[in-house]
Amino acid sequence: MTQEGDVKLGQLARYIFTAPSWKRSLFLMVILGLLIDGAGVRAWVILPFSALPFSGTLAFTLPGIAALILTKPLIEYTGKTMTWNRSALLALTCTVFGVIITYFALASSIKLIPLFYAISLGFVFGLRLLVLAAIADYRVPRMLVPAFIQSSVGILAGMLLFSLSFGILALVLHVVFGLGFAILIWMIERPLRHAFKIRGLAFINAFIAHMTDGSSKGMENFFREIGEEIFVPQVSFFFNQDKKKGIIFTVPNLHPGPMGEIGGGNLPKILHDSFDEETIVAHGCATHDFNLVSETEIQKVIDALQKSRSGISYSRGAGRSGRLSQGSVQVLYQRIGDSVLLVTSRSPHRTEDVDFSVGMTIMAEGHRWFPNVAVVDAHNCMTDLSSPVLLATLTATEYQHASLEAMDRCRTAQLYPFRAGAAHLSLPYKREQGFGDLGVQVLVVDVEGQRTAYVLIDGNNMAQGVREVLLEQILTHIDNAEVMTTDSHVVNTISGKNPVGMHVPVSEFLPFVIEALQAAIQDLTPSEAAASTAHCERVVVFGSNTISQLASTVNAMLVFVAPLSLAMLLLAFLLSLIAYIVIV
Repeated sequence: MTQEGDVKLGQLARYIFTAPSWKRSLFLMVILGLLIDGAGVRAWVILPFSALPFSGTLAFTLPGIAALILTKPLIEYTGKTMTWNRSALLALTCTVFGVIITYFALASSIKLIPLFYAISLGFVFGLRLLVLAAIADYRVPRMLVPAFIQSSVGILAGMLLFSLSFGILALVLHVVFGLGFAILIWMIERPLRHAFKIRGLAFINAFIAHMTDGSSKGMENFFREIGEEIFVPQVSFFFNQDKKKGIIFTVPNLHPGPMGEIGGGNLPKILHDSFDEETIVAHGCATHDFNLVSETEIQKVIDALQKSRSGISYSRGAGRSGRLSQGSVQVLYQRIGDSVLLVTSRSPHRTEDVDFSVGMTIMAEGHRWFPNVAVVDAHNCMTDLSSPVLLATLTATEYQHASLEAMDRCRTAQLYPFRAGAAHLSLPYKREQGFGDLGVQVLVVDVEGQRTAYVLIDGNNMAQGVREVLLEQILTHIDNAEVMTTDSHVVNTISGKNPVGMHVPVSEFLPFVIEALQAAIQDLTPSEAAASTAHCERVVVFGSNTISQLASTVNAMLVFVAPLSLAMLLLAFLLSLIAYIVIV
């Protein structure tokens, strides 16, 4: 199957790295300057007007240190942010490029060192302009001064080492390289602006802010620009327990992404905290196309869910649960009142999001017999990033056939009085370890002595095999069960790969799951239940195929950036030679 956009977007994570400590970068700049002093002092002395022995430190290290110290304050003066580590890494990178370009002169003549040093300063200016526009502020005019710091000190060093006319040549080359990189920035931004009407570097600025401060919501402005309104159903079961706190089991057909706190990344937690009852938010049928563009859109879901509760009729009857398989798909099914709950899984086969169209098809089939059909994607087996399950594929057909057979069994199921119990247990793990804020929740339904447990862990999928280990132990306490995840992307910074069980061994958190299960069993109380389908209207999400288009556009940009950059640099070098001939 062709890779979908969310897989391509996740693969962009390979371009993300953490800047090393500024102390390390500073140390390397100092060492580099001293090495050049020791190895190249004879070459500098041969040139006219070069009486200073420590030219490596003067020409390369001091400009780098100045850039390290001054870039961050100047960026923050404009209202943007930049870390010392990134400032130091950028200064070190430009220093290295400056050394390499300058010593190209040794391939022809030592007398060309002033020219190549001037070229290196122009290149450093252009490179800093590009990088600062990308990671700090996309408004190029505001980045001119921070970009000029390192090369301006270099110009002063060159005037001391060579002659005053060196300053004129260097400034001319600054104009050449500055224009070249400005044109390159325009070319880089053009695809995203043409396709989505957004500025590419502004999007990168917002993403960097998200990486630096996970609470930054700047990216949501871009998502809203490319988003579109949708109307989706959300099926929920409301359990009333005699003299106890109620329980809500709800299945949004929205995706809790794209990353961190951005958009609907923490959708399960926000929904849970919005109701007095113990609210269990399972993962419905939705891909990254149904990511909410902003956390504020969740209020529309809350309002729709509240509205759907009015006038519902409760029933004290429920059917016994069952399980069946069709190909690679398993379904845990149970009739509750006049409605049905289906929990689907492909474990131990790799499982990714089930597309909304697949869920809607199953719900439409079930509406022949049931007014409310809840289809849960258990989302409990991951080996690597993979494409979602799309309509008309073999896997989607297996989902449909298994669900249809399950509903056929439910429609003739005998209803009995039942008991329900729930428990919620926080876990001592962090988001970086794959666990969201909700920890583990358990709903147990007891029908005529048959106990069925719905275990939900707040996280984005499970490592392969974890679900089987959990089920083996859970089924020693219970008759039937399924283990699910919320698919909350609050545990992800960019990549979608941080499943439950990848960083924390299942043996370590298994006792917590069993503790929550036993607490839910202890909570079992004669109950009544009602189901409803909320109509979430005008919810703004990424939109159909938007993730695929966005990822494809970015990947295409990355392919063409290298040749465009090379062509621009060759042109700049040619213009530099012409300027040198004219001035000298």
